[in-house]
Amino acid sequence: MLLAHNNAPVLLWGHNAEHMTRLAKERGNERFLPGVAFPNSLQVSADLTHVLGVAHDCLIAVPSHAFRETLSRLAPHLKPHMRVAWATKGLEPESGKLLHEVAQELIGARATAVISGPTFAREVAAGSPTALTVASATAQFAADLAARLHNDTFRAYTSDDVIGVELGGAIKNVLAIAAGIADGLGFGANTRAALVTRGLAEMMRLGVALGGKRETFMGLAGLGDLVLTCTDDQSRNRRLGLALARGTALADALRDIGQIVEGVPTAREVMRLAKAHKIEMPISEQVYCVLHENKNPRAAVQALLAREQKAETI
Repeated sequence: MLLAHNNAPVLLWGHNAEHMTRLAKERGNERFLPGVAFPNSLQVSADLTHVLGVAHDCLIAVPSHAFRETLSRLAPHLKPHMRVAWATKGLEPESGKLLHEVAQELIGARATAVISGPTFAREVAAGSPTALTVASATAQFAADLAARLHNDTFRAYTSDDVIGVELGGAIKNVLAIAAGIADGLGFGANTRAALVTRGLAEMMRLGVALGGKRETFMGLAGLGDLVLTCTDDQSRNRRLGLALARGTALADALRDIGQIVEGVPTAREVMRLAKAHKIEMPISEQVYCVLHENKNPRAAVQALLAREQKAETI
């Protein structure tokens, strides 16, 4: 979790003191980003009281299952002026709530924002040109956060569509698993392109039904992130799909990947939302069946191909 204090050094905090001590000593994260050194302006601390005592704004970067717990730790210590953003992509497990809904429960009407878009961490750290979206109902917070993130190689755009940006970042993980399965089964580029396109249609249908803006899903947090995670093996979700197509058991594949694969819990919550709003999401449904009902990946693809013919825009 990052906490920014205007133009002062950025502070990195985590609740695991041993882990934070190691990061401070190594001045980098050798497990996940080996060879990438922390900038001199980044200070590492396991002391939450100290960090929140000097911070101005707060940026949370944790898996979706840890979002509520992390924000609950922060909430009692937040000063009145503090604004909270997150770079978490997912829905709350079990409840299916969007993360801004969780934030409203825990910190009320405080200014919040979500950061999302096509961003593999290693490429960002290497300085590869990257663009993302900062969405907030508070225009000034979106502008301030985008300005803080923006540099010569990192471009930040602003939006007021929090729902659309959150859903784009969550649903693309489910669809990336589908793309990995298709590629792992050897279906090729035609199939991948069809999955990306029809997956985008699913994302838009559910997103608009929940209050998102259609154009958001055509942007960085929607189509941009979807293309990235469906086509590059840096995506953990895509790699999971590839492993499942090879016949690897889900538990074994997750262990081999060794990091959180957000598409697994998100698939369940997406289907829960789709059923509640009577939205057809056939690709996401088949991914759910593979992950949570032990359906054979090839049978899932066959189920999609067996669907009745219909107009593309329905």
